Amino acid sequence: MESRCENCIVRQFNSLRAMNKEELKKVSDSKVYKKIKKGEALFQEGEKLDGIFCVRDGVSKLSKLSANGKDQIVKLASKGEVIGQRSVIAEESTNLSAVAVNDMEVCFIPKDIISNTLNTNPNFAVEVLRHMAHDLKEADDVIVNMSQKTVKQRMAEAFLYLKNNYGETEDGFLTLTLSREDYANVVGTATESCIRIISEFKKKGFIKTSGKQIGVTNEKQLQDLIDGF
Repeated sequence: MESRCENCIVRQFNSLRAMNKEELKKVSDSKVYKKIKKGEALFQEGEKLDGIFCVRDGVSKLSKLSANGKDQIVKLASKGEVIGQRSVIAEESTNLSAVAVNDMEVCFIPKDIISNTLNTNPNFAVEVLRHMAHDLKEADDVIVNMSQKTVKQRMAEAFLYLKNNYGETEDGFLTLTLSREDYANVVGTATESCIRIISEFKKKGFIKTSGKQIGVTNEKQLQDLIDGF
């Protein structure tokens, strides 16, 4: 069910928590609640955004198209995160595309509400800077991983990241199900290589699979691989 921003728990996880009651009321009055189906785009790279998206439920993959026409997934945005903030504040076209990994619920907040609050509420401005700085740190980590870790290490890291951040089902499979192509786009390799590594990990007992589902069966060995042991 759609709710007022003043009563929404999700905002505690992002920069909206720095808004006062009056500002939150304005956001509530102007926001648009949307349901996004799995595979549907919130926006495409190069678009001009008229506002930001606050994720209420579900997960979106943020990716950039490389020169060879391959998508590189740079981030997964989930419940409580704000998408499109940098583009709106910088008044630039989006640098990334955002596509729903599963069915999502988002609130679209118009650009003028964000801009006006930035100009009148210093606490909100600091929170926005803090979250953008965190995104930059994550981008730095992605660059380092791509240049210094092997594809197998990055794949192992991806499995542990999904387990630790999104949890497991009762059957021991990762709650968030990604396609083999998505995994390849996360770690920066060809889909065929990704499939071979998954098969190798399964034979070694690091993971288990059932269709598209993947489960971590030996976290220590995956961590040892990441650490170079």
